[in-house]
Order: sequence, then C-alpha cells, then structure tokens
Amino acid sequence: MRAITVRDREAGVTGLTLEELPHPHAAENDVILRVHAAGFTRGELDWPATWTDRAGRDRTPSVPGHEVSGVVTELGYGTTGLTVGQRVFGLADWTRDGSLAEYVAVEARNLAPLPADIDHTVAAALPISGLTAWQGLFDHARLTTGQTVLIHGAAGGVGSIAVQLAHEAGARVIGTGRFADRDTVLGLGAHTFLDLEADRWEDTAQVDVVFDVIGGDVLDRSAALVRPGGTLVSIAHQPAVRPADGRTVFFVVEPDRARLADLARRLRDGRLRVRVGAVRPLSEAAAAFASRQRVPGRTIIRVAEG
Repeated sequence: MRAITVRDREAGVTGLTLEELPHPHAAENDVILRVHAAGFTRGELDWPATWTDRAGRDRTPSVPGHEVSGVVTELGYGTTGLTVGQRVFGLADWTRDGSLAEYVAVEARNLAPLPADIDHTVAAALPISGLTAWQGLFDHARLTTGQTVLIHGAAGGVGSIAVQLAHEAGARVIGTGRFADRDTVLGLGAHTFLDLEADRWEDTAQVDVVFDVIGGDVLDRSAALVRPGGTLVSIAHQPAVRPADGRTVFFVVEPDRARLADLARRLRDGRLRVRVGAVRPLSEAAAAFASRQRVPGRTIIRVAEG
C-alpha cells in the first residue's frame, strides 16, 4: 500500500515521503480500514508517540495522521461491534501507524459508525476537534447552561466546534481570534468576539470557563479572567499561572465511540458544522503537512474515492 512516512526526527516535515509499505496486520480487537479520508495535526512530528511505541521502542518509519474515515475491510480476532463493509470514522492510535495511508489498523473501540449521508472528508475533520471540544467544555470544565465561556482560537478546528457546542448548551459564548475571524465566529453562535491583537481582551469581565487552544502568553494572561470556582482548561500545555480561586486543567483528547456517534448525529441534524478548508490527494499530503499557508478550515487528505 501507499503511505506517507517519516524516518528522521531531525528532518521534520522535510522528511515526509510517499512510499510503499506492507499491508497492515489486524491485531486482536482491531479492524483494517480502507482509508477514504484522513486528518492530521501539524505538531504531531514533535510528539514522542510518533517515534516510539508504548514500550519506548523505535517504530520508524512512522505513518502520521490520526483522524480517519473509511470502510472496514478486515476484522481482527475477537473484534465485535463492527462489520466488514461498514463505513466508520474515528481515531487511529497515537503510538501506531496513522491514517495517511491507503490502509490502517485501528482498535475497533476507537471507531464509530458513519452514516451514509456524511462525506468521508467531513467525517475525517471531526474526531480530534469534536472530541476535544466536548471533553474540554463538559467533561473537564463542567460547563452548564447559563454560564459564560471564553474560547480562544474560536475559528479553528477545535474552537469552532466548541463555540457551537457551548452555544447549544445554553452558555454565553465569547470567542477570540484574529479580526478576519470575527464574522465566522459570530456566525457559529458566539455572542461576543474579541480580537486578540487589537482588543484589550484581558479587561473582559470574569467568566466561568476559559477554553484555551493557543497556550503561551495568551494562556498565562487568561488566568485572571476566571471567576472564583471557575476553570481554566487548555490543550496546549499545563497552565503556568493559576486562577486566584479556580481550577486548571490540561488534557489530551481520548477516544470515545459513543460521543463520536453523538457528534455524527449532530452533523446530520444540522446542529453542528465542520469547517473543511481544503481537500488534497495523498500524493500532496507531505506538501499539505509542511504548508504554513492559513486556510479557513481543516485541510483533509482524500485517500480513496467513493
């Protein structure tokens, strides 16, 4: 099969190549997917799991990409809940070869059925962003109706879904970003937009939850915005500055089949929109990975047609 691989950690994105690899093996409780579309995170070449397995052993050449949508072609021993020929989407394991390939082996529990009327390219943009947004808002920050949440990077993959979910939950939503993102963020359901570069957003009244996807100075300056009993949650790194009387949470997204299925239902019902900005073939995946051009929405790799 064809796959995007990386062998040299020092080379970074310049070391990404398209090459032939053996067909993956279905371990116990795995499925083999014929990949139709895949998503990737540009920072994943810095993740230790890209280079070593769970035991710390070198696993290069590695195949990056961890969001996948495709069709089940094979079941591993003991696999239940999915069938050959079924459309599914979800998360490829962090410490195993990923989704930028024609076939990938994935633990069945990390996948959810994909309705026939949702395109694979849309589904591939949902797992990390959708699960991260849900887990950050509700599992970790415990956001409830009537509370106020400030979402940094509200036009991005995670932020745009977080805005929609928080709005639907009955929260007052403040979204931040660049000036060019204003109409997009307000259109997703935010009540207020703050320009991170031009507005004095630190002067905003205190909020119940700050959901950060940026990190650094923005995260540090956000601690003062959290009212007593509130939560500062980040996916960038552990907050260095704590709210005076609140919680801090740093987390890494976890697979959740039931929540993926719920997010798919929201897509079908029109209650959730996923922003896909560009769709490129597998042969252009390395270039897409290396690109620093700002695209309004996720870049998704289409691996197979149909």
